[in-house]
Amino acid sequence: MIYDVTVIGEIYQDHVFSGFAGSPQPGTEIFTDQYQSELGGGAVNTACALARLGRSVRLIGVIGREQFASISQRLAHFNVSAGDLIQSDKSTGVTVSISVAEERTLFSYRGANEDLVGLLESTPELLQSAAGSRHIHLALPLPPSSVSRLLRPLSALGATTSLDVGHHAEWLQASSTIGVIRAIDYLLPNAREAEVMQGSVTKYLQFCRELGVPGIVKLGAEGAVMVENGQEMRISPPSVRVVDTTGAGDAFDGGFIHGLLAGVDPHACLELGCICGSLSTRNPGSLEALPSPEEIALVKETYAT
Repeated sequence: MIYDVTVIGEIYQDHVFSGFAGSPQPGTEIFTDQYQSELGGGAVNTACALARLGRSVRLIGVIGREQFASISQRLAHFNVSAGDLIQSDKSTGVTVSISVAEERTLFSYRGANEDLVGLLESTPELLQSAAGSRHIHLALPLPPSSVSRLLRPLSALGATTSLDVGHHAEWLQASSTIGVIRAIDYLLPNAREAEVMQGSVTKYLQFCRELGVPGIVKLGAEGAVMVENGQEMRISPPSVRVVDTTGAGDAFDGGFIHGLLAGVDPHACLELGCICGSLSTRNPGSLEALPSPEEIALVKETYAT
């Protein structure tokens, strides 16, 4: 089967706590009645967002053998196949997400995800399985070695590529990752990640100008900004009653990629990203509130950027 998108990246079991009025002081404890256990991680969130939008999606990642049945069942709910997942004797990664108002903090254990890059670089058939996809999205901190071992072979397949590293500070601060940034069509950091990379969103966008690559930053409640070919555009998100922001940036990625596949202009891609990211915050967890095409169309009727 030929897929619209191949998503490659880290997979986690999320434990999401939300509904807190504020953060606890050190040494104290606060309580909430809002908790959810949900499949997550950037790869899962973006794959499910794209599938909800009607795109055919192949997902590649590493999970614990004991969790395969439950993960397969959850992915099937979003019409995402688990057929390309690699089963490991290690446990599936785990993330604890604490949401306070419009912000969240993550505590993560990588588990089986630690083996993903090595498997991708040493197993050619995994890359061959991506052949024919129109777009390849990566949701993991790619090392510089991946430029020759992974990114160039992927580019040779003729697909556009995007990368969302997440908040991996060591990767974001390393000068050696410039080669990875140049080899990717679209890097998709949020504001904090851009600040870790270059000190501020403004400096990050200038950094992208100097490298000659598109500069995109997800700004959360303020929307998103993009600089391409010397032109800067900013998009404000639609108004949504925010319940939980877990996975909102990954949902943005799905909307943005959906726009790329539809052939719309960069402004419209940003708009789709902002709508998807915003609507994904309506329920606890990262998956249940992912929008359908009909929901997006309804928002676009009343939402002006």
